[in-house]
Amino acid sequence: MPVQDLEKIFQEKIDQEIKIEPRDWMPEAYRKTNIRQISQHAHSEVVGMLPEGNWISRAPSLKRKAILLAKVQDEGGHGLYLYSAAETLGMSRDEMISDLLSGKAKYSSIFNYPALTWADMGAVGWLVDGAAILNQVMLCRTSYGPYARAMVRICKEESFHQRQGFEALLVLSRGTDAQKAMCQESINRWWWPSLMMFGPKDSESTNSDQSMKWKIKRKTNDELRQQFVDMIAEQIKVLGMRLPDDQLKWNEERKHYDFGEINWDEFWNVVKGNGPCNKQRLDARKKAHDDGAWVRAAALAYAAKKINTKNEKAA
Repeated sequence: MPVQDLEKIFQEKIDQEIKIEPRDWMPEAYRKTNIRQISQHAHSEVVGMLPEGNWISRAPSLKRKAILLAKVQDEGGHGLYLYSAAETLGMSRDEMISDLLSGKAKYSSIFNYPALTWADMGAVGWLVDGAAILNQVMLCRTSYGPYARAMVRICKEESFHQRQGFEALLVLSRGTDAQKAMCQESINRWWWPSLMMFGPKDSESTNSDQSMKWKIKRKTNDELRQQFVDMIAEQIKVLGMRLPDDQLKWNEERKHYDFGEINWDEFWNVVKGNGPCNKQRLDARKKAHDDGAWVRAAALAYAAKKINTKNEKAA
């Protein structure tokens, strides 16, 4: 069948909300776009464990330690689901991890900022996971079946992470003057990087139009960013804190909040590998990969031994 006919059938399935499955014909560009997006998402979950894992031993109570430990475990699981989904498109996990460790593959720029205080664990949960959820809920309806199904469980767990983060900040916001100040200072540092999580402006997003046509994405970067601002601008009132944006104001005509301009120079600088913690994060992942080499070798040897034992019994 001519490629043009295959592309027509493929787009018709997309338009009819029929999921694309691994054995279905798909344009090579669709395959590559999904591999890039899903593997980047998986890398973000794994790298995102680093700033939080650093606070597990320093959590202020056993309760907070248990919550944070559970959250970090969840994120490790999300990475596994997503790597598995990406593998159905023909790229091995070893290749994806190699691309991450070499710096070829990207992950969310938000994780290249340092977590300096305990309040950051609340701000990351509320703002960073809150921004992620808006994008990820949309991905539950993405056109590639394995990705959409993986996102259902991930979104349920991420919504817990956001509520946990907000509750941690709520406790601080009702504490001592020092705790309130720590809460506000953390919000100040994480607000703008959280807005950057939605990616570049629509006018500069090279993949957005095609991804929308293929229903890999359902909303544009700017639409999701506006939705996030509207949500957080109301939630922060409960905390009695303020967002670090003097231009933040409700626009009655638009029925949305107006907000200030993002520092796009900073955004692109971090994306290109020059953020505060880019080198630190990659160095930590490389060390973990190297330190775990013996575990991977042992697992492969054990699997081979089981197969050999089974074959010997069958013989």
